[in-house]
Amino acid sequence: MSTINITPFTDVLLVLLIIFMILTSLLKPPAVPEAKNKVKVTNSPLVMIIVHNAKTNKDEIQVGAEQNIPKTQIYDHMKIYFQQFGKADDIIIKAAPTVKYGTVLTVMDAAKAAGFTQFGLANKIAGAPNVNNP
Repeated sequence: MSTINITPFTDVLLVLLIIFMILTSLLKPPAVPEAKNKVKVTNSPLVMIIVHNAKTNKDEIQVGAEQNIPKTQIYDHMKIYFQQFGKADDIIIKAAPTVKYGTVLTVMDAAKAAGFTQFGLANKIAGAPNVNNP
């Protein structure tokens, strides 16, 4: 027999491919590091809370104890908040580490379009109740 049998080699490669596919699906995203600011964030009348709902696999946007705000209505709500708080120039956004980056950008874009000029991103807010995923 003068040819090389590549069947065992192909079998090994396919098994390795399956192992790598399973391992990559089990990897978790890295944890968000704790940030230490030297400059304290000023008190803001508006704190946006963004959490990830594991049941629906969607991000939820809340303002304090208010009901969830749908992503499609965030621009309208931001305009109302800007009119309500006047020329308040800062807004604090508290997002869970599991929230999609695009959701945070959507909230920031809506706030900027409404007239807010400065943003504070918080991982933990002192004195605020913990928001747990439902």
